[in-house]
Amino acid sequence: MGLKNLTKNIYFLPHEPEVDRPMLAYVKGDKFSLAVDAGYSKKHVQDFYRALRSCDLKEPDFTVITHWHYDHTFGLHDISGVSIAHQKTNLFLREQQDRANDKKYIDILKKDDTHFAKEYAGENELNIVIADIEYVEKMTLNLGNITAHIFHTVSPHSEDTTCIYIPEEKVLFLGDSTSEDFFNGGYMDKRKLQHLIERIYSIDCDYCVLSHCEPLKKNELLAYLNTLK
Repeated sequence: MGLKNLTKNIYFLPHEPEVDRPMLAYVKGDKFSLAVDAGYSKKHVQDFYRALRSCDLKEPDFTVITHWHYDHTFGLHDISGVSIAHQKTNLFLREQQDRANDKKYIDILKKDDTHFAKEYAGENELNIVIADIEYVEKMTLNLGNITAHIFHTVSPHSEDTTCIYIPEEKVLFLGDSTSEDFFNGGYMDKRKLQHLIERIYSIDCDYCVLSHCEPLKKNELLAYLNTLK
């Protein structure tokens, strides 16, 4: 599976449903580049970087994490450049580090999640790290004629949800923010969903990029989300 072009300066490696790998994206500025999410594993990161090289793109200078779930963060130890996450994301990752002190934790995850078992087939240990830079509410990176607005938002999926808005390309990265909370019995908090919908409405974007599907037009996503309320 190769890299796809969304806009002039944004590329993405599509999601892989068979192992539940999320989409990994790449934003190219004149000075710096930024990746969205750190992948499921070292293998996932390596596949992403191989796809970048095939398009003559350098490895990212920054990697921004959308939330702590392992399919988005367990490749963090193998990325290039500087990683950025909300402070709650690092808090959750520290909890995962503590759990991983038990060598049986990887076996527990394999038993609980068939996708995880496929991604980590033949592996018997985890290397969980935290992000280099923590932010609280929002931060902005100037990548060189491309701006990345990184911000925390209320979401039904996870308390630490981070979104990335690229105004010059009119693209909004939403991670898994529109989904239910899989770590809370699949609960969908409709008040949080409504807050997120209003936030999306307020942003001037053409594309909304979720991690486990193809990029959507803003009006397509909002039409779908409004059926969930």
